[in-house]
This record gives sequence, C-alpha cells and structure tokens, in this order.
Amino acid sequence: MKIVTIVGSLRKESYNMHLFKTMQDRYKGKIDMEITDIRSLPHFDQDEENTPPQAVKEFKESIASADGVLIITPEYNWSIPGVLKNALDWASRVDKVFIGKPVMALGVTLGMLGTVRAQMHLREILAAPGIQAKILPPGGNEVLIGLANQKFDEQTGQLVDEGTLRFLDSKVDAFINFVKSV
Repeated sequence: MKIVTIVGSLRKESYNMHLFKTMQDRYKGKIDMEITDIRSLPHFDQDEENTPPQAVKEFKESIASADGVLIITPEYNWSIPGVLKNALDWASRVDKVFIGKPVMALGVTLGMLGTVRAQMHLREILAAPGIQAKILPPGGNEVLIGLANQKFDEQTGQLVDEGTLRFLDSKVDAFINFVKSV
C-alpha cells in the first residue's frame, strides 16, 4: 500500500519530520511511505493553475498515485502552517487530486494539546469543495502528540514513548483498514 506523506513543517529536525521517519521505519512491512515535497512549491497563483510549474505537477502526481495520504502538521498560531495550506490550495485546483482520497491527520507539538486546533482547521480544509478528501473519522482516531520533548529521543529523533507508540500502532491499523474500505 502506497502512502504519501505531507509534512507541514519545513524544518529538517522538526518533531513532525521525526514522526514521519519513525513511522516510515516502524511500518515498513505494512505500508510503503514516502514524503512529498512542499518546500519547492511556489505560492499558489490562479493565473498559473492551468499550466502549473513542474514542482506542482510532481506534487499533484504524488497525491494522485497514492492509495492514501498522511498529513503530519505542526500547529502555528492555532492553525496549519502556510506552506501546508499553499500545497492544499494547489491540490484543490483543476484536477483536484484529493477528491475521494483517504487521508489521516497527525501532529506533534511541544504543548500539551498536541495539534488539536491545527487539525480542526485541517479537517475543515480537507472537506472543502475543491478537496473533498475522505478523512479518517474522528472519535478516537486523532493523533495529537503533545509534550514532544518528553516523547522523542534527543539523539536519534525517534519517537520512543511506549504508550504513544502503541496508540500510534492502533491508529495506523485503523487507517490501513480505512484505505482498504474506501
């Protein structure tokens, strides 16, 4: 199963990037995870939506060819980062590659609430008419990793908190089943 991941943080050593790497290693026998680049996407420009730059074409193709999408986002000012919103704006235009695509949202932060506000906004965006993704339903499926500095190994960057890992295992299994059912 091919799962494309969008990491909403551009910082190479972000906890959200560390979560991706942990998941990529941990679930390599279950799912094939790859990251898609949002760093090289230009600002969305409606004048270019019908003939987008190559970076946009590659980004959209990575989404279109995936069985499902993970979006791992930090929370900036109670919402998602602008670079993530920009990527979603590109994906919502012309060929609209998210329509019907199974998506799971996750997030890591230093705060206690995880990325709850960002994920609420992300769910609203993913339900918009140009996107219409099939979002893993809430109700216990939210992955809101707070207090990151206590749950990730400082040297390796790996998520090491056993309770969080067990919870993540169950949510990844739920997402795999969700992708198969869509």
